[in-house]
Order: sequence, then structure tokens, then C-alpha cells
Amino acid sequence: MYKSLSHFISALESAGELARIREFVSPNLEITEVADRMVKNGGKALLFENTGTAFPLLINAFASGRRICMALGVNQLEDIEQAITNLLKEFLGPKKSFLDKLKVLPALQELASWMPKSVGGRGACQEIIMDKPDLGKLPILTCWPFDGGPFITLPGVHTADPNTGIRNLGMYRMQVFSPDMTGMHWHLHKGSARHYQQYKEMGKRMPVSVTLGGDPVYTYAATAPLPEDLDEYLLAGFLRRKKVELVKCRTNDLEVPADVDFVIEGYIDPSEELILEGPFGDHTGFYSLADYFPRFHVTCVTHRRNAVYPATIVGIPPQEDGWIGKATERIFIMPIKMTVAPEVTNMHMPVEGVFHNITLVSIQKHYPGQALKIMSSLWGAGQMMFNKIMVVTDSEINLTEYTTLARIISERVDPVNDIHFFRGPVDILDHSSNKYAYGSKIGVDATRKFPQEMTSPPAPPLGGEGGGVPAPAMVQVASIQEFFSEITGIRSDLIHQGISLLIIAIKKSRIRHVREIATGLLDKALVENVKFILFVDDRLDLASLSQVVWFVANNIDPMRDCFHIEREPGINIPTLFIDGTRKTRELDDFSRDWPNVIAMDEQTIRSVDEKWPDLGLGSLIPSPSHIYKSLVIRPGAVS
Repeated sequence: MYKSLSHFISALESAGELARIREFVSPNLEITEVADRMVKNGGKALLFENTGTAFPLLINAFASGRRICMALGVNQLEDIEQAITNLLKEFLGPKKSFLDKLKVLPALQELASWMPKSVGGRGACQEIIMDKPDLGKLPILTCWPFDGGPFITLPGVHTADPNTGIRNLGMYRMQVFSPDMTGMHWHLHKGSARHYQQYKEMGKRMPVSVTLGGDPVYTYAATAPLPEDLDEYLLAGFLRRKKVELVKCRTNDLEVPADVDFVIEGYIDPSEELILEGPFGDHTGFYSLADYFPRFHVTCVTHRRNAVYPATIVGIPPQEDGWIGKATERIFIMPIKMTVAPEVTNMHMPVEGVFHNITLVSIQKHYPGQALKIMSSLWGAGQMMFNKIMVVTDSEINLTEYTTLARIISERVDPVNDIHFFRGPVDILDHSSNKYAYGSKIGVDATRKFPQEMTSPPAPPLGGEGGGVPAPAMVQVASIQEFFSEITGIRSDLIHQGISLLIIAIKKSRIRHVREIATGLLDKALVENVKFILFVDDRLDLASLSQVVWFVANNIDPMRDCFHIEREPGINIPTLFIDGTRKTRELDDFSRDWPNVIAMDEQTIRSVDEKWPDLGLGSLIPSPSHIYKSLVIRPGAVS
């Protein structure tokens, strides 16, 4: 448990996990550029002591395995997983006797000790009250060149159900429009958005309070995908092993932790016209584009003496939020196993999947169709509904050994029969779907198959003799490039590693261009017996599989962009083609604006390069944006 954000900073410094920067670095783009260089190179947490305001700024505080464990008060994230396992077994396990039931009482007593508690008087967070609320006095970051303005990026947003009074704590970016007004970017599917609709129907103003800092567990709890109406401060109490003490705000009736660094109080009037908020360089690695959201009016700002302003940046992974996502992966796997899908043995969300794009699952399989059951169960479980690509495999597979997993997929997946498509809700930041917040998902069954799950007789591979015996893969690289001048790059080396994947970079120039090339590859027998053929834009670096996976996972709507080609009517060739290219109105009949990839501008990069020797961060680390600038189509948030 940490008594304050400063307490956590001291712990980081004692552990050699913090760098203090005394040189002035501007919150306008420069802090982002320094933080991005450090996080992508395993650097320390950064405390910027000279921000041009009265307050220092902490960033990258969670951006390593060690630091996220320190923030949550454990040696390893599996410790939390085990603690939750033990707790759930106490309550959910069978109780055969009266004595067994009595044994639950200590667990109930411990649970009660974690419940948040209201306390009277002022909290440390209210030691100083601004004479007039002015957000300009805080070192609020403008993160990326085409952001709509400065954004508060680590807020704990407090709202309450107007009917039940049940609190919700969430994290939603807040664009600052004036000293006392921000936007409130809460997503369509979130608890606070539901509260907003309720207040709108009642014709009442909605009280909102925002906290910054304090025990880092509060920041994590604001991001946690808890069920509706389960208090995030109960989770915080469990993690810190001590209840959270709450004090009443000064200008509304909401309660906030007494020991946070800042409290921004105010209201939202649902009768007001929405404000155009954004763009914002988002955690997908692309800009989320401008849209209309509620206005948050600030009525009071209070803070601790010697308060520290916490911030984060998001963008092309890896970023700090990837470590927060790792904690969520470990903390919530056991509740999923015990309440939704008991056959799950492990779950992993690669950082390239930016939380919601890719989920890898291993299961103890007992019957045919079980992988599909798991897909349906998980896509129906809370925020797992946003997942786009799910791979289900057997329990002995290590989900973090990607090369081995890719070989298993190549061996066990029939591209015609083991690929499953579904429609449903998608994250509102998913730019690839034809419609806002609604798109498709792909499930890959990479488990060993029961006889009932196999085709009978097995479909012969293209060029094979039948009987299901795989014929060797063949790719005529030179001939492909000779026939198709628009193909700018080919990566075929994975096939020689037992991974049946061919990656082709093309420069699209006409309608249905990708499907035309796919058909040509088969008609000319330039490719045979390759299970997966992936098309990407010519700007992508094929040498970086991490970059390819991140880019493609963002860019596909599976039911639209994954396709087979028929050998004859009703019979598909066992190759899945994937169109991972950028979509446009002209070539793809895509009606929505397509966002640009995030990269820093050259002026800021040069400025940080010049300051670097004075920052005390060691040898110059080149800007990561140099790697991604080729993916930026033209200046601006919209590509």
C-alpha cells in the first residue's frame, strides 16, 4: 500500500526504477517524445521536475514488469492470480458441512476489511483549493502532433447511478477546451455512459468528479473490466490489502479517495449540445478521429501540497498501457475460468493486439466443438465482446512462444473448416469496421480435432493426391514478382520454418486488386499448399513481424477481408487470404474516414535530440517515430 503518489515515486527511486529530469521539457509534444523513446527501449519511469508549471509530472510509472508489480504491491502478477483463486474457492467451493460453512467467515471478515469507507472532514487531496478552477495550471500533455489539444490521460472518472447511487470509476481521456471545461470521451459501452443516459432521461445535471494520482492501485482499478455495479474501490482494497478511505467532494456529493493528488469536480449537463472532441493519438497506434462527446464543466480543483501530476501516453505498441493490460490478463483469468469457461487453462493478449484485437486461449479439450463454445462464451463475457481475433489451442501449448504457436496453427488448422466468423460489437476505436462500433470477429480453432470435427473424406490439398496427406508448400517468388509488378515485397521464409504463411506487400491501384492477385496466384500455380496468404501495404516493413501483426490486426474486418477462392462451385481451395491493407473510398468502397498512423513531427524530434545530453538519460536513443513515418500517408489525423 502506498500513502501517496510521492510515496510510490520514492519506492521507484529506491529500486533504481526512476529517472529525475530537471531540464525543462515541454508538455506540448516533447514529454511524449522522451517517454516514447524510453518505453520502447525498456527505460525507467520518468519524473519531469520542470514542466513550466508548479507541478512535476510522472510518466512511464507502470511501464515494466517490475514496476507494474510494485504498483500493485506484489512480487509477480501471478501472486494476484493465486490470491483471487484462493478467495473464489473459499466462496464458490462446495460446503458439505456446517463446519465448512463456518470456515468462510474469516474470508468474509477479510472481504469486509477491503470495503471502501467514507470518512469525515477534509482529505489530503483537499489541502489546497484553487481560488478559481484553472486546468491550465496543470502540466497537461499534448501528446501527438495532430491531437485536438491537450488531454488528461490518467483520470479516474467518478459517476453514480442516479437511481441506485452505485458508484462507477472509469478512465476516459479528457480534452481540455478552456480553463474550466473539458470533453468527456466515455465509450458507448461503458458504465459512465449509461449513467449519462439516465441523467439525460431524467432531465438532470450529472455530477462528475475526476481524480489524479494517489495510490497507483486507484489508477489500475479505473481501467479494470469489472462487472456492472461492482465497486472498483473494492478491487482497490483487495489489491492494497486495506480499505480505501473516501471523502466528500466540495461542490458535489460524490466521494473520492482522500489521498489522491488532484480532484477536479464538476458536472455534465445532458441538455447541452455535445462538443467536437479529438482527434487523439490512441492506444491502437492510429489516431481516433474527432467525434461529439459531452462537455464537462469544472466547478472546483483541489490538490495535495507537493502534488505530482500523473500522465501516460498511448500509441504504437509497446507503450505503458501494455503492462496495465498484462495485469488485467493475469488478474481476471481466474474469474473467467471459474464463472464463464472452466476448461480455459491460460489466456494471453499480445501487446501487438492492443488489448482488444488479439486473444490467445488454451483449453483442456474434452469434446468436439469445444473451441467454438469457448469463442462464444468469451465473446459474451464483459469487455471480451470487443475482441476481434481469437485463437483457441490445446492446454500444453505455451501461448507466449509465438513461433511454436504459429507452427501448431499451421499443422492443426484447416483454413476452410476451422476458421469461424461472427458478427457483433467492436471497440469504438476499431477503424476497420464498415459501421461504427459494429463489425465482425474471427475465431481460429487450433485444437486437436475429434473425428466429428473433421471433413469426411478430408478435402485434398491443392496439388495433393487426396486422403488428407499434406503436400509440400511451394512459392515461386521470382515468378510472382515477374507477373505482378505491383507486388513490392514477399516474405516466404516462414514457410521453411514450418509456418504456412506467405506475406505479400502490394501497391493497390484498382478496385478488387487484392482478390485479383489472389486469384492470379492460384490460376498461374505460383503458390500451392500455403494455408494463409496475407496482403499488406507496400509501406510496411516485412522484416518486422511485430509491426505486421499490429498493423494487420488493426486493419481487418474479418468477414470482409478474409476470403477463400472456390476450386469449383461450393468447394473452396484450402487457403485463407487476408487483406490487411488500408481501405479507401476509391478502391474499397469504404465510407468511413481512415485514420493515420501516429508519429512525432520532425521539429519535436530535433528539439528532443538537442536536449537529450542534458536530460541525464544516457546515450541518445533515436526517435521510434523514424520507424513508422513511412506508414503516414499525408499530414493530419485522417489518412
